[in-house]
Amino acid sequence: MDQQILLWGLVGLVGVLIALLVLVQLQRRLGGRAPTHTEAASAAASGGLESVRGRFRASLGIGVAAANAATATRRKGALAAVGIAVAFIGFGVALSEKSHSREMNVVESEISAGALKGTLLSSGKHDPVVLIVPGSGPTDRNGNNPLGVQSNTYRLLAEALAAKHISSVRVDKRGMFASAGAGDGNAVSIPIYAADYRTWIDAIREATGAKCVWLLGHSEGALMVSAAAEGRKDVCGLILVSGAGRPVLDVMRDQLKAAPAYASVLPEALRVIEELKAGRHVDVASAPPAIAQLFAPPVQGFMISAYAADPVAVLRQANTRTLILQGSTDIQTSLEDAKLLNTAPHTKLVILDGVNHVLKEAPADRAANLATYTNPDLPIPDSVARAIANFVKTDQ
Repeated sequence: MDQQILLWGLVGLVGVLIALLVLVQLQRRLGGRAPTHTEAASAAASGGLESVRGRFRASLGIGVAAANAATATRRKGALAAVGIAVAFIGFGVALSEKSHSREMNVVESEISAGALKGTLLSSGKHDPVVLIVPGSGPTDRNGNNPLGVQSNTYRLLAEALAAKHISSVRVDKRGMFASAGAGDGNAVSIPIYAADYRTWIDAIREATGAKCVWLLGHSEGALMVSAAAEGRKDVCGLILVSGAGRPVLDVMRDQLKAAPAYASVLPEALRVIEELKAGRHVDVASAPPAIAQLFAPPVQGFMISAYAADPVAVLRQANTRTLILQGSTDIQTSLEDAKLLNTAPHTKLVILDGVNHVLKEAPADRAANLATYTNPDLPIPDSVARAIANFVKTDQ
């Protein structure tokens, strides 16, 4: 909208200037000239004040039609000037409408990478394309999961990026939702996920004609896109959103310590974490339900393998320009995590003031912060998409 307002202003100014030039040329042809202040005063004294006012208004391009004492030739010249101004303003309207139409020309369609499924939100054929990779657990392409998160974060982010002329592909992870046919969602590892997202790069380039793809990983997804980028010349760069700068089990340990709901089972949770860090599977059959669910046997293999990966080391191996976005009220990953990631080369850190883990405006208060996780209608602040757009479009 700001660009459209600027365009209107410039076109209107050009129209007025041309009208002014036409009238000046007309006066010269008629042997006249714009009155000086002295002449205007003299004319006023002799009763010619209204004639001077009419000529002065015409020279400014306003009130031309009010010059009732003008000659027929002057009226024609004034009409010509007004016509030129209107034509330029009309041209401005056309450009503005074209720009507005482009903003609204967003097309959503299904896209596949073999058995992996996703949604392509295209804002234009030649616009940059971002692959949005979900965070941990059974999180779908829109940023929701059946364990209680209904934030619509990835859908809202995709729409916000489209408004800034950035296309996106948001995806379901293997073994989950529409990608259920891609394999066992629990029998996964960082190399398996990295291979999936490399497959997505190929599919996106084929579908859109893009020379390269931006990889955006949210939360746990930040580690996955860092791994996927290694050795790929067709990755434009990385966008790590709310990503951890420490191994996953260390992050889980701190999250559990900060969660009042786990206070009664915290000692058992910490014991299980230490076993997994040592590479040993744990029998949780007799553990409290919260522990048994969090550390279910099918996911322990992934936790053990993921703990071996240092996110900073993986990002260093990716060796590509990287935007690190961290919300100041994120209660799952911290500013310290972002600072750790920012020690890798080619990185840029942006702190999003008042933004939490699911990219919603939220206070630091835990209960109020978590309430945003279940509000799919709460928008994400413009600062999120703006930071991404600035990086994608200017940091080339």
